[in-house]
Amino acid sequence: MKFSFEQGIAAGVAGLVATALIAGVLLVDHGAIAAPVEASAQTQALPVPTGDAAFRDDATHASVVFAGGCFWGVQGVFQHVKGVSNAVSGYIGGSAANARYERVSSGQTGHAEAVKVDYDPRQVSYGQLMQVFFSVVHDPTQLNRQGPDHGSQYRSAIFTDDARQQAASRAYIAQLGQAGSYRAPIVTQLVSGQRFYPAESYHQNYMTNYPQAAYIRYYDAPKLAALGRQFPALYRRDAVLVPMR
Repeated sequence: MKFSFEQGIAAGVAGLVATALIAGVLLVDHGAIAAPVEASAQTQALPVPTGDAAFRDDATHASVVFAGGCFWGVQGVFQHVKGVSNAVSGYIGGSAANARYERVSSGQTGHAEAVKVDYDPRQVSYGQLMQVFFSVVHDPTQLNRQGPDHGSQYRSAIFTDDARQQAASRAYIAQLGQAGSYRAPIVTQLVSGQRFYPAESYHQNYMTNYPQAAYIRYYDAPKLAALGRQFPALYRRDAVLVPMR
């Protein structure tokens, strides 16, 4: 579903599709999206990271890449988190030659749709970012799927930037398991040493650019609402957008 109208935009053939996007009348089977994403998101905030999951960082800048389904919603949520200076949609896990949407969409390139989050650890901790990721951004118990999207490119994964992030991620997943936060096992992969490739410009700032698109309204807007409810101290109304040339 998402593939069909994105390809129309990418090919530049869809003045009509663009109008439909803005109107929220996408080329989507509405029967297939009748249930909002709230069904898979946590209704309450997850436990605060403790122990190794709660390391402190005195640096002024850090980065991490989160993969949790379609990057539109992942980016849209993190763009509204205080302390995040940039959140870029892109691809990770495969080669540069195949880091293009039409190829990644095949599910055969090894990439995941992902978002590189740049943040100030003095304003938002890595532990807080993990809380947001595991609660409102996606369902970490879903294997190679989120919402209506299926395939390894929609897998749950954290691509860490250093050993402390890796250890903290592992510790927090263990903490959530011990707390019984989910009825099914967490399948989030923890990976390091992977190169991130920014996605095409038409994928950037998608939630902000097309708030009335049906996919955004049914699947991603509820995530943003959950961010405001569950993490009011972290939520900011105005998104930090990717600068476009």
